[in-house]
Amino acid sequence: MTPEPISNHVSVWGEGPIWHGDRLLYVDIEAHKIIAFTPSTGEEKIWNVGQRVGTVVPRAKGGLVWAGDDGFFFLDEATGISTSIADPEPNLPDNRFNDGKCDPAGRFWAGTICLKKQPEASLYCLHTDLKVEKKFSPVTNSNGIIWSRDGGTMFYIDTPSKKIRAFDFDVSTSAISGERVVWDTSADASVPDGMTIDSEDRLWIAFCHGAKVVCFDPASKKVEHQIDFPCIETTACAFGGPDLQDLYITTGLKPGLEEPLAGRLFVCRPGATGVPSQPFLG
Repeated sequence: MTPEPISNHVSVWGEGPIWHGDRLLYVDIEAHKIIAFTPSTGEEKIWNVGQRVGTVVPRAKGGLVWAGDDGFFFLDEATGISTSIADPEPNLPDNRFNDGKCDPAGRFWAGTICLKKQPEASLYCLHTDLKVEKKFSPVTNSNGIIWSRDGGTMFYIDTPSKKIRAFDFDVSTSAISGERVVWDTSADASVPDGMTIDSEDRLWIAFCHGAKVVCFDPASKKVEHQIDFPCIETTACAFGGPDLQDLYITTGLKPGLEEPLAGRLFVCRPGATGVPSQPFLG
């Protein structure tokens, strides 16, 4: 399970990987960039969106959807032009959007982070009619989010809480209920960041400041695997490749620490299979 660096781009703070088609999409938050990496050719397409960008997903109608400092946007890949959809927090200048993904019905869920490190952020849902709904608050650093194979459970991380939460999820209405903690990682010095899920409903969680990705089974409440990295800031992960058995991992730079491979995109094959991602259907 040794991870290998695979990309040329070095991210200041890589995040939010998602596999769609034959390529991996991810963001470099602090460099204001969205990257599309095609492993079969090594091609990297990069768009600078002019502000910090926390998450990106593909759009079924074409192009991309992303969220950043100023809310939700569409991106035209050919022109590189972004078009604003909505900004649910114009009165909170110390907040920006962070991680997000689409639910099984093609709605785009993304949450904000309060840069003052106060519980003043929220988790939002961009519905397919382009209306934005606040779903969960207050949080401090909205992060990893993913759904079980049957769509009945949503897993979610507010990083400073060090807790992986689960909610009952209604696919038809997007309602969440039954909040509970499936794993409290408070004993760990590092913090849970981005995550994905495999075909056995096990969570693969990147630990920021931890140089590792951990596989946790919510059913058994046990850690099943750990992948160690040569750089401390492991930020998020996603399964991809033709068989969805390649695990791609984003990383970031640790200020003041010399790490030759920090900021690179990594890949490994941990012996698990992912599930297909859902594009935005709006």
